[in-house]
Amino acid sequence: MRITYPSIDKLLSRVDSRYSLSVLAAKRAHELEAGDPPTLEKFKCDKAVGKALEEIAAGKVTVDPAHAEVNLED
Repeated sequence: MRITYPSIDKLLSRVDSRYSLSVLAAKRAHELEAGDPPTLEKFKCDKAVGKALEEIAAGKVTVDPAHAEVNLED
């Protein structure tokens, strides 16, 4: 599967790496599937990951630097 919308260039202008983008999109997709309210009124995509990517492209969902560290000791 290829991402055509939103463009990868626009998405990468919002986050610092492809890894950060994939983690952020996956986390937000899980939140949407769990019932969290969307940050946009309309979406072009039907699936949760597509909706998450649209929110990221719109600047509505961002990486929180305070929670960027992963604690591997838990």
